[in-house]
Amino acid sequence: MLGRQTGFAGQVRGKDSPHVIESRLLAAMLAIAGVPLAMAQNDVPVPAERTAAVFADPNWQVPRFSWGDPNLEGTFTSRDMVGIPMERPVEFGARETLDAEEFYQRATGGNIGLASLRQGEEFEGNERLQLSAIDSSEVGTRVFGYTSYIVEPADGRLPPLTAEGEQRQLVARRGQANGPFYTTTDFSYYDRCITRGVTGSILPSLYGDAMRIVQSPTEVAITYEMLHDTRIIPLGGAAFPEAGLRQYMGVSRGHFEGDTLVVETRNFTDKLSLGRFAHSEDAVLKERFTRIDADMIEYRVTVDDPRTFESPWTFRLTLTTQPDYEVLEYSCHEGNFFVANALRAEKRYQERVAMARSRGEPIPERSENDGGLDIYMAPSSDEAVDINAVQ
Repeated sequence: MLGRQTGFAGQVRGKDSPHVIESRLLAAMLAIAGVPLAMAQNDVPVPAERTAAVFADPNWQVPRFSWGDPNLEGTFTSRDMVGIPMERPVEFGARETLDAEEFYQRATGGNIGLASLRQGEEFEGNERLQLSAIDSSEVGTRVFGYTSYIVEPADGRLPPLTAEGEQRQLVARRGQANGPFYTTTDFSYYDRCITRGVTGSILPSLYGDAMRIVQSPTEVAITYEMLHDTRIIPLGGAAFPEAGLRQYMGVSRGHFEGDTLVVETRNFTDKLSLGRFAHSEDAVLKERFTRIDADMIEYRVTVDDPRTFESPWTFRLTLTTQPDYEVLEYSCHEGNFFVANALRAEKRYQERVAMARSRGEPIPERSENDGGLDIYMAPSSDEAVDINAVQ
């Protein structure tokens, strides 16, 4: 699934500089691989965000439906956001974009460079996940110059946590690779094929980053590939239900402000994360969807949760399309070996603990062999269950 444009950032120092020469070579290499590279007239690589129609064409207008609302429909992915950190490294200060030299390094070198991704090499995602056990079959086709997802506060850093918020982050991370796995609460809602929440469903992950937007005059529907959630967002100012009604994805209400769809969501539970951070039931999420190109939507999310964060904060993604990209059926339960394998690994570790105690030896530390990478492996043939067999 190859994109029509591949953006590289920056203004290199001169037309005949080594970077320009290397860029020409890189463009030729990517063209052979089937990935076109957007270049300015002077052979300077163009950043993906600067190829968007809203920036490139002063006369471009957002397409609209017959009833007047901006057209946001389509299938999008956050895959082009891989390699951008949630929080901005302190050395960038208030800069939201990389300079030419910095972005050139992102675009061409290292294990998050486009060339490496096109060759199917492993990479580290935004949570520094090592993908040695599970290959991602999806790769990006554009490179953006953003220094971080977070754009407010101006330093791109998460606001300070309240005392309650600090405690919430400590207890929120469950379902980790090395356990312990005793009860259902030791597994995340993702582990159990329930949901990844509003923002978790679109932030880049191992795979399955697709989302589909469908509109009518009275509603907007957003379907996420992983884990199969669909949000129905009424338009027109309907009231929120009473606070006692709470849902994993919250309750959303939307309206248009010019070219932007603004969605406010309340009535969350406190069981999931927003922007990968745990939150309280009082959290209010405000999303802004703005089409900036036939193939791009700017997506801004503001999290306001005074019980968890000392001030509101906003992060930004650019959602993009790719030719022939589609939302696939996510048959989570049918192929989910995680819970059974994690319990099997926990049992193996507890057997080692019992053996050590019987011998008067120190309690062994958990290792990857107990609850690490093998929790992702399929069961043996004698343990497998044919779900289609007649019982």
